[in-house]
Amino acid sequence: MSTPPAGTTKKRMFSRNDYLAPLPIPTGRKPSDVLNIIWRKNEVFLDIGNYSIGSAVMVLWPMVMLFLSLAYGFRNISPELSTFTLIGGGVITGIPALFLIQGLFREVPLPVRFNRQRREVCVPRDNGEYWIVPWETVTAAATQHSSASQAGKATMGLLIIGFENPDPQAKEDNKHFSLSFNCGGGTTAMALWECMRSYMEIGPEAVEDQTARFDRSKGIWATYLDDLIKAAKLRGWFVTALWEGFCGMFIFNTLLIDVLERWKLNPPPDLPYPDIIEWSKPLPPEQWAKRTPELEAAIAKREAELAAQAERALA
Repeated sequence: MSTPPAGTTKKRMFSRNDYLAPLPIPTGRKPSDVLNIIWRKNEVFLDIGNYSIGSAVMVLWPMVMLFLSLAYGFRNISPELSTFTLIGGGVITGIPALFLIQGLFREVPLPVRFNRQRREVCVPRDNGEYWIVPWETVTAAATQHSSASQAGKATMGLLIIGFENPDPQAKEDNKHFSLSFNCGGGTTAMALWECMRSYMEIGPEAVEDQTARFDRSKGIWATYLDDLIKAAKLRGWFVTALWEGFCGMFIFNTLLIDVLERWKLNPPPDLPYPDIIEWSKPLPPEQWAKRTPELEAAIAKREAELAAQAERALA
């Protein structure tokens, strides 16, 4: 499946596609795990999961609070409108809530594992199968679409990461696999992709992660208070009380997110295949795989372009 070269951008009136790989060259963005997709990170491999309970709650819960607030505000002004808002909000939020509840009772999908020492990616598939895909063949694109209505302009986007089955005899319906992350597209998608690219090309130290949340030794309330104290040291108590306190508890319901993540992702699922357990063990540095000359040249060219852009911005 051919894709435009990395660094290519295609713009239309209501859409934009940024092609990020292959080859995985720098995007110029700082790595940022905006969706908490990093499940494990060490010197050998990075596990990326596509099961984000927290993101689902953070999207759904504000809508629930909005409709409840509107229904409460209209109760004396217009009881009929209050009832309509309550019922309409229940329908709008109820359907995705049912999908969320259904997902809670399913097995958590296995993560995709990026092995930086071998420069390969393990992609779990159905029926206990998996692919071992060369890192430099992985495709990535940030896609963004906009729509206009009476309510204004709405923009949605994805980061799409694609993998090709290395088996040349694979059936047509088993040749391609992709992960999609609903992160808004554009620069946000690039920052999310940089988590994987920077890990593979620079190292674990280049990527910050939130994997400590999978090893909670304290209770939910004790953890929440620790997070408040930590945030207050960075931003002060006023901002902390407003953001982590009010917004975190009432708008985004971080306590519910913590409960659900402890239930489903504590700890995250691991790859159970004996061959992959061996494949995931560290190698002596002299056995580490190297970049291809094509990637070396592409990265050097891209870094020169980014340096020139930075110089023009300062001029």
